This record gives sequence, C-alpha cells and structure tokens, in this order.
Amino acid sequence: MASGGIARGRLAEERKSWRKSHPHGFVAKPRTLPDGSVNLMVWNCIIPGKEGTDWEGGYFPLTLHFSEDYPSSPPICKFPAGFFHVNVYDNGEVCLSILGDAWKPSITVRQILIGIQDLLDNPNPASAAQHFCYQFFAKNLPEYKYRVRQQAKRYLHF
Repeated sequence: MASGGIARGRLAEERKSWRKSHPHGFVAKPRTLPDGSVNLMVWNCIIPGKEGTDWEGGYFPLTLHFSEDYPSSPPICKFPAGFFHVNVYDNGEVCLSILGDAWKPSITVRQILIGIQDLLDNPNPASAAQHFCYQFFAKNLPEYKYRVRQQAKRYLHF
C-alpha cells in the first residue's frame, strides 16, 4: 500500500472514531470540496476555550494539514494568521512538542486538539513563537490576559 493510502486509511479511522465520541465543544471534520467530496488531508476544527480561563467562551478555528507521510509525521496545525498566543507563529502555526520532536505515530487527532486546548492557557515561554506575545506574557501579564480575553470575544461563535 502506498504511503498516501496509509495516511488516508488512518484518517478515515480517526474520523470514524471522532464521530462516535469526541470531547464536548470540539469540532473536527475533514474539509468538504466544492464537488461534495471529502478531503481527508485537511480538517477544519474548533477548539473551545476551557472554562475558568481567560480563553473561556471562545471557539477557536484551527486547521489540520496532513501530509502523505502521516502518521509518520505530524500534521501542521494552524490558527488564523495573527492569532495572539506565545506559542503560535504569526502565520498561525502552532508550536507544540507533540507536533515536533515529541511526535509519535500513535498520537490521535483527539490528543492533538486537547493538547492545543491545554496549551492555550498554559503557554510554554521557553519555546516562544511570537516575540510580541512573549513580551506581554513575561513583562505585563495583566495586559496579556486582557488581550487573550479580547481575542476570545472575537471568536464567540462557530
């Protein structure tokens, strides 16, 4: 079986598993193409902000881009460009250990999305992707938290 077949097979299983059971408030579904077919290699997702955090109330759009090499290599996970977070690059790409050096083929879409949700309120300043955000986080935490709450208000619905 070609590696692309392996990737699509695994993603079809992930989709089935997700549809049976997924965490409350999360959305993860392959992109639908104009002809009505499904592109298993690109998933549109929503990550809810955790209750009791500055992210609460927000529903944050995230796109997962899988390669033909999946699950040997992780997907590229992207929020919209300009997303305000210490561990999100300006282009929206998420910087998270399980999407890099700590990637294992056994990691599921569910684990990725829960890991990113956890990262929202628990940034890793040692691996800052956005200097602008890092400066607020390190030197003006009240302003950082305020900006996070403002961002959550921009993503109240999905």
